[in-house]
Amino acid sequence: MTSTAVRKTVMPMLKLVIAEKPSVAVSIANVIGADRKYKGYREGNGYIVSWCIGHLAELSLPEAYDEKYSKWKTEDLPIVPKAWKYSVDVRKKEQFKILKTLMNRSDVSEVINACDAGREGERIFRTVYEFSGCKKPVKRLWISSLEDEAIKEGFRSLKPGEDYNNLYMAAECRAKADWLIGMNFSRLFSVKYRQRFSVGRVLSPTLSFITERQDEIQGFKPESFFTAELKNENGVIVSDKLKTKEEAQAAKDKCLSEPPVFVSSVSEEHREKAPLLYDLTSLQRDANRVYGFTAQQTLDYLQSLYERKLCTYPRTDSRFLTDDMKSTAEKLINVCKSFFNGKAKVKDVSVLCDSRKVSDHHAVIPTLNLEGYDLSSLANGERKLLLLIIRRMIEATCEEYISETVTYTFSCGDYLFTAKETTVKQIGWKVFSKQDKEENKGSLSGMKPGDTFSVAEGSVKEGKTKPKPQFTEDTLLSAMEQAGKEDMPDDAERQGIGTPATRAEIIEKLIKNGYVKRDGKKLVPNETGVSLVSVLHESLKSAALTAEWEQKLKQVENGKFSPDVFMNEIMQYVSDVIEKVKQEKTV
Repeated sequence: MTSTAVRKTVMPMLKLVIAEKPSVAVSIANVIGADRKYKGYREGNGYIVSWCIGHLAELSLPEAYDEKYSKWKTEDLPIVPKAWKYSVDVRKKEQFKILKTLMNRSDVSEVINACDAGREGERIFRTVYEFSGCKKPVKRLWISSLEDEAIKEGFRSLKPGEDYNNLYMAAECRAKADWLIGMNFSRLFSVKYRQRFSVGRVLSPTLSFITERQDEIQGFKPESFFTAELKNENGVIVSDKLKTKEEAQAAKDKCLSEPPVFVSSVSEEHREKAPLLYDLTSLQRDANRVYGFTAQQTLDYLQSLYERKLCTYPRTDSRFLTDDMKSTAEKLINVCKSFFNGKAKVKDVSVLCDSRKVSDHHAVIPTLNLEGYDLSSLANGERKLLLLIIRRMIEATCEEYISETVTYTFSCGDYLFTAKETTVKQIGWKVFSKQDKEENKGSLSGMKPGDTFSVAEGSVKEGKTKPKPQFTEDTLLSAMEQAGKEDMPDDAERQGIGTPATRAEIIEKLIKNGYVKRDGKKLVPNETGVSLVSVLHESLKSAALTAEWEQKLKQVENGKFSPDVFMNEIMQYVSDVIEKVKQEKTV
């Protein structure tokens, strides 16, 4: 008697990798061997690799909860959903369907979240995962570079998805808080003042910065002052600021008839430590100051360089490297110096490394793919930005800049005159921007007390006091980063309003909504922006309050503050302000 064995075919199980963008997915697929192309994904070597297109699903508009919200009425406020709803962007439905199908395929055993390693990347993945009804186990790929070795190392050290639950909760709290404030207050002030306004948790205090500065400038009353200037072959000496032209003229005439006498000199050494490596905000500031790039342009160029594997993750708030990156930094410094002909005297690169000061990602630096790379193949903006990053990598390891300033004082009757001469003692990290040369061919250094200053030429100059300048994106980003700092404890986990990842978006939204316009590098408020700030409740303009919320979101991210408590506080705040504004009379 013979027996027949029944063979069962075991289906090979696959791992589904989901990236945030198609270009990143392609980089990952190339490294892990998913080389067969299909519509919306790649497959091979035990993996499926697909992608989102940014946010595929977002919080629904109010009318999705009740049709009555399609009309804006103050009596319907506040709008506070009991159960939050999500909607898929109509332009992205096709890719969402592909992801949903892939997540629920019977041969997919687990899902790997390879979206950008940060708060929003976590939310992009989780929203699609939850909205698709997927229940499969999740692993997290967390990388700071798209270099092949970084991707391989990331896959060797995948983390359980639940390790990032707090990060996701912080992202959800941020999104829901923005929804509650934006949807409710935009309707409230638009209806009350019969003008369409867009109000935002970060947008409103940022707009307030710009309008308040404009008010200061318009209300500023310049005051004239006058100085007497005296010249000879050794230099120029200048009087103190005098209130009238007649007084300055008298000082000049006095010195022409009675040469000033040297009284004393005071020497002061000035030291400037090398700057830290770039985080996103400091890079955006320098790119605006040096090249006039907008914050959004800088982020776009940086994202492109990241996807080209020429620099590390863009959306970082850290300005150090981790301690284990010292050997990589040493190799990278040599590569960077080749782009500046070996210029600059480099110190120990360990000054770049401090794991205690690195949060989710280390500072923005070039990658080793830079070696031998032809920068002329890059677009002009990308090339300029990459050279800034390369240069900062070198500068950050250089010796400090040391200069000496000597202030010479002269007297002539009742008038005092001074001159300053600065000598560079050690060029250090400023080797790229300053030349170590004698700038003062004529000098007052040989003078002794009692010597006279022989006047060859005298003149009177008029000056005026000036208000603070209008904001540029450089100075506005600084203001956003520093906002509320005086009200925060020194050890606060996050200070300022917005995050490095969102500040550029806020500035662009101000311009898109017609609240602010660009005038060269300057950011100037439009009439609509001024109108909005003039009617807003004071708390909505408060940078300190917004900074406090940012601090709490960071605490939620680190598991130190309850997301439920945060949301309850926001909902109570919205309700309280709406009630107060409803009771106010419209002027």
